[in-house]
Amino acid sequence: MTRTARALMLGTALMTLAAPAVASAQSQPGGASPIQVHAMAQQPALNLSAYGEVKVAPDQATINFGVVTEAPTAQDAMAQNAQQMTRVIAALRRAGIAERDIQTSGLNLSAQYDYQQNESPKLRGYQASNRVTVIINDLTKVGATADAVVGAGVNQIDGISFGLKNPKAAEDQARVLAVRALQDKARLYADAMGVQLGQVRSLTEGGGYVPEVRPQVMYARSVSMDAGASTPVSAGELSVRIDISGTYDIGR
Repeated sequence: MTRTARALMLGTALMTLAAPAVASAQSQPGGASPIQVHAMAQQPALNLSAYGEVKVAPDQATINFGVVTEAPTAQDAMAQNAQQMTRVIAALRRAGIAERDIQTSGLNLSAQYDYQQNESPKLRGYQASNRVTVIINDLTKVGATADAVVGAGVNQIDGISFGLKNPKAAEDQARVLAVRALQDKARLYADAMGVQLGQVRSLTEGGGYVPEVRPQVMYARSVSMDAGASTPVSAGELSVRIDISGTYDIGR
C-alpha cells in the first residue's frame, strides 16, 4: 500500500470518529459483535429548592417529670418512691388526665456513694427514680396540672413540649406555600436567563411537623402562696415547615 493511500485511509477514519452520530455499528474482524456508539444531548434543566412555613397555635402539651427518693436500703428507696408515685397518679386522675395519656418513661435504682480524698467510697444508700410522660389535651390546665403533681410528690420536672394533635392540615398548607414559592423562583430564573420554562421533571419533599421541645424549670409553689394561683405556662406558636426541591426543563 502506498504512502498516499495510507494517509487517505487515516484521514477518512478521523473524519468518521469526529462526525456526530446518534447511533452506529461496526463489524469486528472474525465475526465479533459490533461496537455500539450512542450520543445523546442532555436536556437543559433548572434545579431549585424552596420551602413553605406556617405558624399555628398548639393544642397539646407534654410534660416529663419524675419522683426521686433516697433511702439506706434499695427496698426502702423503691417503697417510698412507689408511695409517692401512687399519690402523683391519683392527682393526675383528679386533674382529668386520662389513663392512656400517662406513660412511665423510666424506672431506675442506683447505689449512692460518698467520696472523700484518699479514702474508699462509702455507700450512703440507694436512689430510686420513676419518670412519667403526661399528655395534656387542654392547655388551660397545664400549669394547674404541674402544680398538682408537685403537691403530690413530684420533685423533678424536666421540661414541657407543645404540639399538634393532627398536624396534617398545617403540613398541607405549608406544602401549597412551598410549591408556589418554587414556581415563582423557577419563573424568575427562566425570565432572567431568557429561556422558556418547561414542565417539572421531578419533585422531592423534606421537612414536616416536628414537636417543639422547650426545656424549662418549674418550681413547686410555696405553701404560703395563694391557693388560687398556678404556675403560668405560655404555649406560643409552632412552626410547620415543608422543604421541596424540583427540577424544571428549560428550552431556548
